[in-house]
Amino acid sequence: MFNVETYSSTREKNYDLVIKQLKALIEDEKNAVANLSNASALLNQFLDRINWVGFYLMENGELVLGPFQGLPACVRIPLGRGVCGTAASKQETLRVEDVHQFPGHIACDAASQSEIVVPMIKDGKVVGVLDIDSPEKNRFDELDQQKLEEFVEVLVQYI
Repeated sequence: MFNVETYSSTREKNYDLVIKQLKALIEDEKNAVANLSNASALLNQFLDRINWVGFYLMENGELVLGPFQGLPACVRIPLGRGVCGTAASKQETLRVEDVHQFPGHIACDAASQSEIVVPMIKDGKVVGVLDIDSPEKNRFDELDQQKLEEFVEVLVQYI
């Protein structure tokens, strides 16, 4: 359905294309799990130099593992703990160049070196986070952050 060769423009235009593809994939579907599953698969196919991409969803005051692509992961993350829990509690994106330098980092995959976590906010409340790990340090930059935030804004409308 989606071919990596189609991403042949600038990084910014490629991100715009993947956001357009996300919308096409999810706009006629009401099921949140289906939409989150397709979103994680789309990002896994689109992004290079990553080893995990997926979602943690808010449930009873903690983050619980949702649809993802990658190795098995931590199932529950308390608010304020690790990169995911901290991003959720602060309601802001966290871009971590070296996860081993992040206080309280939760190591689900020893290969992960850097991470970006984008909170999913709906009606002023955090409903979950998008979490992406990379096996290389300093993998994520400002453009990644900006475009992944746009990606999440579109996705939240359909969950």
